[in-house]
Amino acid sequence: MNVKKILVPLDGSKNSMRGLDEAIYLARQCHATITGLYVVPLSKPKTDSQISYIEKYLLQNADKYMSKAKTKCAKNGIVFLDDIVYGDEGPKIISYATNKKFDIIVIGSRGMSSIKEAFLGSTSNYVLHKSKIPVLIVK
Repeated sequence: MNVKKILVPLDGSKNSMRGLDEAIYLARQCHATITGLYVVPLSKPKTDSQISYIEKYLLQNADKYMSKAKTKCAKNGIVFLDDIVYGDEGPKIISYATNKKFDIIVIGSRGMSSIKEAFLGSTSNYVLHKSKIPVLIVK
């Protein structure tokens, strides 16, 4: 398998950052790039004036997580791109990965979601079962 584009969903949790660490290792071995994806679990506002306090908070966190990830990748000589999308995490990750033609998704086993499943987080479980591209789940 020729891996050149790696997608890493990030939410700031320890597991998502461990996923980034694994993606960095994989990227170094394959000379690949990493794209960090943050999904805001809200519908996108129609104008900038409609940004709520919660959305502003989530976007500030997204910037903070992406900045940390970019620094970590830069220290390891990996090209890091970032993107922020709105919607339901699982379906957004799948559609983003498919549309942008990623080779693999590296995702933490459990994120910051309030719903927790027995062994896998609800988002990673969804991505694992619905993705048509390979998924690496990091515990």
